[in-house]
Amino acid sequence: MALDLAKIRHQFPALQSGAVFLDNPGGTQAVKNCVDRVLEHLIEFNANHNGAFKTSRESDAILHKSRTAMAEFLNARRPAEIIFGQNMTTLTFHLGRSLARLLHPGDEIVVTRLDHDANVSPWLLIAEDRGCTVRWVDFHPADGTLDQESFRAALSGKPKIVAFGYASNALGTINPVAEMTKMAHDAGALVFIDAVHFAPHGPIDVVDIGCDFLVCSAYKFFGPHLGILYGRHDLLDGLFAYKVRPASNDLPGKFETGTQNHEAISGLLGTLEYFEWIGQHYAGDAPPELAKNYQGRTLRFKKAMTAIRAYERNLSRAMVKALRDMPGITIYGLTDETRFAERVPTYAFRLKDIPPRRIAELLDEHGIYVWDGHYYALEVTRRLGVEESGGMVRAGAVHYNTLEEVERFGKALHKITHP
Repeated sequence: MALDLAKIRHQFPALQSGAVFLDNPGGTQAVKNCVDRVLEHLIEFNANHNGAFKTSRESDAILHKSRTAMAEFLNARRPAEIIFGQNMTTLTFHLGRSLARLLHPGDEIVVTRLDHDANVSPWLLIAEDRGCTVRWVDFHPADGTLDQESFRAALSGKPKIVAFGYASNALGTINPVAEMTKMAHDAGALVFIDAVHFAPHGPIDVVDIGCDFLVCSAYKFFGPHLGILYGRHDLLDGLFAYKVRPASNDLPGKFETGTQNHEAISGLLGTLEYFEWIGQHYAGDAPPELAKNYQGRTLRFKKAMTAIRAYERNLSRAMVKALRDMPGITIYGLTDETRFAERVPTYAFRLKDIPPRRIAELLDEHGIYVWDGHYYALEVTRRLGVEESGGMVRAGAVHYNTLEEVERFGKALHKITHP
């Protein structure tokens, strides 16, 4: 069963503006369920945690529902494995501080040049503080895929922590995270995965991947500004937590410092309810492999994200078609349609000698929103040799985008090159 784009787009109030949102890699538009849940929380049970009165009890109940739903979305084993925080970057720094206590001078940490800097700088700073050695994993500039030989070589030193992304926020490349996790575990390392960019594009199963930690951000998958950390219960339970003294030592509270953004956590529940709605009504019957491995709401989530992934393959084809034949264009990353299983519909490019910022400004005049620069994937733009000249233009589609919008994007680019 195909996604009903008319009904799906009706769930996003911002889309009624007529703008073409291809700035999604920097943050997607919020679904109406999310907005409604935020308002409901602020109006009906806006109270702090663990009070003896009604609004506090109601607030705690809705936050527990959200945590439980997020655990099912990632297929975590229990809700206590879900930690909420300000954003992915803050959560990574926070958890990294605890992990640093396990490290000693001379220990090795592995990072990649394909990652967002939020999964690089925290580990570089920890290495500096603890006297550790950093091993870098390179990527192939020709197609934007991670160099697996470089990854294997980086594991030879038996690192203590290996950090890599699920998908590149700059080039759209999807990494083989399950295989990489196994290799890292075989080398004796803990695995930390940045899934921020992949989360809106396909199903995530932390048990199947086997990772130790995984982070994502709700505002990248149609929700509020909120960071989410998954961690294996035994690891989180055993780690020292930097917290105030009266705070509980139990999970998840020991890692959720201070008062959380309760209305955003409530909004996350609305976002997850939207995915469940897609899984119920627009994903058809579950493929045998999904029906065998999942049930209940988790199955509905997996059906929804699998249907979204399938639809986005069409968007990828349209994006490549819109870009490939543009005179003077350089596209960074995979463009081979037979390999679209290895990417999400995020495309970075440069056009003639026009500065990326200027292209973004001109597209804005056509009501089309894209990003320019390095988008915090600093090592990517450095490796490609474009950092000093303004980085790249980045256009990223998600499932609420239409083929007609991609065509409009292509026509606008053509006008820019043929004024």
